[in-house]
Amino acid sequence: MRKFLFSILLILFIKQAYTQVITGCVLDEKDKTAICCATAYFNGTYVGAIANEQGNFELDCSKNKLMPITISAIGYFSVTLYDYQFDEPLIIYLKPKIYQLSETTIQAKSLKRKRKRYLKLFKEEFLGTTENALLCTLLNEEDITFNYETDKDTIKVFALNPIQVENKALAYQVTYYLDKFEYYKQTQSTYFEGNIQFKERNIAAQDQHKIKEKRELCYLGSRMHFIRALWLNRLQSNGFTVTTLNYQKLNEEDLVSQKGGRKFFNYKQDIYIYFDRKISRIRFLFDRVYFDESGFFIAAGIHWKGAMGEQRIADWLPYEYQY
Repeated sequence: MRKFLFSILLILFIKQAYTQVITGCVLDEKDKTAICCATAYFNGTYVGAIANEQGNFELDCSKNKLMPITISAIGYFSVTLYDYQFDEPLIIYLKPKIYQLSETTIQAKSLKRKRKRYLKLFKEEFLGTTENALLCTLLNEEDITFNYETDKDTIKVFALNPIQVENKALAYQVTYYLDKFEYYKQTQSTYFEGNIQFKERNIAAQDQHKIKEKRELCYLGSRMHFIRALWLNRLQSNGFTVTTLNYQKLNEEDLVSQKGGRKFFNYKQDIYIYFDRKISRIRFLFDRVYFDESGFFIAAGIHWKGAMGEQRIADWLPYEYQY
């Protein structure tokens, strides 16, 4: 009897362990051929898996069950899956970035001075202008090109290969799959979208305290800090004040709804967020925006302005970060 019960428990354990792994196959949307070396990962984390020559991958989801899965590959637009099943393989089709290489790379050769100016602007808007940004290095600048021929109003940036950043300030190696980057000259504003993977660099013993302090400074008052405090219903104790645009104070119950253990922003109007003399303003683009205890949120559902909106790649932290 004991052996029988043990066998049943073992089967259940194996089944549970198996459901922690997502399997899938990545294919070219146009010709349906396998894309080898595509990466399946959780955006903003360390967790990822590389597809083999047949385009197949296995991704450990044990610590990120409720997060969307992103699939990226060199020369393709990324795809993010928000709804997927654990008990059946995924088939993912990626769209090639063919059109981006038409005229831009050819003309770039004769536009060195303009490229230098554009590259400086890109670094400031992409990495930021903070002290940490000054300690970041773009490792593959040659993969970045611009729309030189149609730049009257908007500067566009293209990159077939993921952008590699060495962040010496925070001791991270960053891989960013850029899908869109536009700088609007008239308003001097930037919009960019893509997906990011982090890898922690080795930290020398004498630098550990300094790196820890720099990460803490990035965290305090950040979007991640705000989302985590909101999840725990501890906005006030974490130093945050939230108001309407008419300066009426809001609490967690005004902002959040809960369903099946999941939490969502459920507020329709813009709000102000105050933290240590810094002001941010956010606009909700969806009726409900999912977020979780790691600080993750559905990025497409929120537009950030002010202090939180100004944080760039040089000051971003992975969701594994613990304060």
